[in-house]
Amino acid sequence: MKKISILGSTGSIGKSTLRVVDNLDSQCEIVYLTANRNAEQLIKQALKYQPKAVAIVDNDAGKTVADTLGSSIEVLTGRAGLLEIAGRNDVDLVMNGLVGSAGMEPTLKVVEAGVDVALSNKESLVMAGSIIETAKQQSGASIFPVDSEHSAIWQCLAGEDLDDVRKIILTGSGGPFRTRNVKTFKDITPDEALNHPNWDMGNKITIDSATMMNKGLEVIEAHWFFGLNADEIDIVVHPQSIIHSMVEFADRSVKAQLGVPDMKIPIQYALTYPRHSSAEWEELDLIKAGQLTFEAPDLEKFPCIQLAYDAMHAGGTTPAILNVANEQAVYRFLAGSIKFTDIPAIVKKACADHHYIPKPTLADLKELELWATDFVSAYN
Repeated sequence: MKKISILGSTGSIGKSTLRVVDNLDSQCEIVYLTANRNAEQLIKQALKYQPKAVAIVDNDAGKTVADTLGSSIEVLTGRAGLLEIAGRNDVDLVMNGLVGSAGMEPTLKVVEAGVDVALSNKESLVMAGSIIETAKQQSGASIFPVDSEHSAIWQCLAGEDLDDVRKIILTGSGGPFRTRNVKTFKDITPDEALNHPNWDMGNKITIDSATMMNKGLEVIEAHWFFGLNADEIDIVVHPQSIIHSMVEFADRSVKAQLGVPDMKIPIQYALTYPRHSSAEWEELDLIKAGQLTFEAPDLEKFPCIQLAYDAMHAGGTTPAILNVANEQAVYRFLAGSIKFTDIPAIVKKACADHHYIPKPTLADLKELELWATDFVSAYN
């Protein structure tokens, strides 16, 4: 039985992971669960799965959890509690479903403990790819991709020689504004941006899909997952979200991984790798899916894509600043204090204005995260 820890169990990825665990029946044991502040959901999960311990970042919510669970389940609180759970090595796999830059250090803690990570948190490799890669080499831990695009590439590369790879092709739906006139982008509301045509995701990643920053972050992430350069990673808009990504080989043959847009599929593969275990999810009906179409991304509408490529070329601290500035700008947009078109403008200026460090340490990244947060807060 595989022992599993879930970081962010009350979020979208965490809840989908628990549904996968239910599907796998007795193949997995939940050892640890963590949440940010959703005490009610964490309590329900703890009572059902009976983990050894839970952690909740919000201290007030932690009191509620501790009072309800009593002494039968260990309850840790605060950021320190989350990092403590992340660093425990009595599990086989950690699902990191945390959202945003807060998920980066927990990934590093898991890898340093020598435990494999199923990684949904894009920000980990975008911000600290070189640091995490060094830790992987030292501990022997593996990182399994959970994003549908990177999972697709991972599956397409199974049994292949990486030297034969010419490029990978990340597909993206184009989000809700693919066909909208760019002149109206300044009028886009949070409600409109949260109305994704294909995927059901959390608010932050849904806005990233609307700006297509998610594709840019995936380019940087793919570099660390698969060891490819920027000119070996392409983006293609595929509105139907049926082909999740592709690999082109030296002989110009192309492999693609297809499926319905359902995160439970890549989550289960990460949990059961290298097996494709049985599941009762919706199956792909190609007849009903109909025509599959492709187009180039519109960089005028979606400048975040180019900003991400530029950050990847710059290296050092630039991808981290790109990530944090985008995250904070997204939260400001959701709060209604900036326009949709301000997001890429803020990110571009933050990347240009920050103090560049070619080989940042974890301490450098934490300091820059504070700087970027203040920078975005002060932006008018």
